[in-house]
Amino acid sequence: MTARAADRARYDRATALLDAPLAIVDLDAFDANADDLVRRAGGKPVRVASKSVRCRALLERVLAKDGFAGVMSFTLAESLWLARSGVDDVLLAYPSADRSGYAELAGDPKLAAAVTVMVDDPAQLDLIDAARAGGREEVRVCLELDTSLRMLGGRIRVGARRSPLHSPAQAAEVARAVARRPGFRLAGIMAYEGHVAGVGDAVAGRPLRSRAIRLMQATARRELAGRRAAAVAAVRAVVPDLEFVNGGGTGSVQHTAAEDAVTEIAAGSGLYMPRLFDNYTSFSGRPAALFAMPVVRRPGVGVVTVLGGGYPASGAAGGDRLPVPYLPEGLRYDPQEGPGEVQTPLLGPPADDLLIGDKVWFRHAKAGELCERFAALHLVAGDAVTATVPTYRGEGHTFL
Repeated sequence: MTARAADRARYDRATALLDAPLAIVDLDAFDANADDLVRRAGGKPVRVASKSVRCRALLERVLAKDGFAGVMSFTLAESLWLARSGVDDVLLAYPSADRSGYAELAGDPKLAAAVTVMVDDPAQLDLIDAARAGGREEVRVCLELDTSLRMLGGRIRVGARRSPLHSPAQAAEVARAVARRPGFRLAGIMAYEGHVAGVGDAVAGRPLRSRAIRLMQATARRELAGRRAAAVAAVRAVVPDLEFVNGGGTGSVQHTAAEDAVTEIAAGSGLYMPRLFDNYTSFSGRPAALFAMPVVRRPGVGVVTVLGGGYPASGAAGGDRLPVPYLPEGLRYDPQEGPGEVQTPLLGPPADDLLIGDKVWFRHAKAGELCERFAALHLVAGDAVTATVPTYRGEGHTFL
């Protein structure tokens, strides 16, 4: 029996009394992945990205581990909710226009002490001030540095279009705007190199493309390391007591941790290990989050149909954004249909061994987005479900 077949047997036994659709997290794999992130961070604390987890029970589990400290959130409403729930260090990774949220933040000393918001433009400070509604608490802010690699005088750009702050001088200019503005405190700098941390460098069947990605990423890492160090120095010249410099992501943990200017690492997807993180040469993990759909039809030889399953991930549309049938091994989509909203035909020899009501296990392309589809996660240890915990959705929250 292969390791994957053994996992399937465990998951089927663990959920034998549960009807699909359902989602699980394999705790043994989750914990092993967490330990590997800490190992790769080389002693620097790992701030867990909540967008990639979206389950309070699992955020609490990983924060209880040595090597993890703080949460990186994705909306202001989520940040305030987590802080009210007892998380005392929340870094909001994206700028917000949530005026009511800013009023709540500025009016509550506990929330203001726990939450740091993201800015990259003085106009965002204007919005926060206008939203205070009388609240006088000091608002902690973090600057985001653009990490994109620019070549040929900017005519070629590699990386996400995020912050307008690309140069050290631009970062220092906004730092000065924060420093001279009453009611704000510049606490940190963040720089997320998604073109390194979130792009696999070993694309199956594409050796030339894989080599090109590795060359690009090596160039990007060198360029960013120098520019990030210069930006941090420029900002520290304005705010000497800067508290943190956050960088990285699951795919670049060890590289970013090696930079002296970086004080903490961000990571989250590596806990669940979705399919987009299979194609890396620098690390490997264990798939921890899966969902199961039930077989509801047997249309013919070599074909079964499962209920639903069409859960595409965000990003540029393409086959890599689709979930993959994972267990039993050997199933594939019908190219004329793909995964559907209400039904998904699957082809391959294993189909003939599946009965009506059997489970087919899938892996999502991304991590936390799976939790937008399920109200609960069944936590599996060995071949038993040891707990069932709500996702954000299960707690009544769809923050974005």
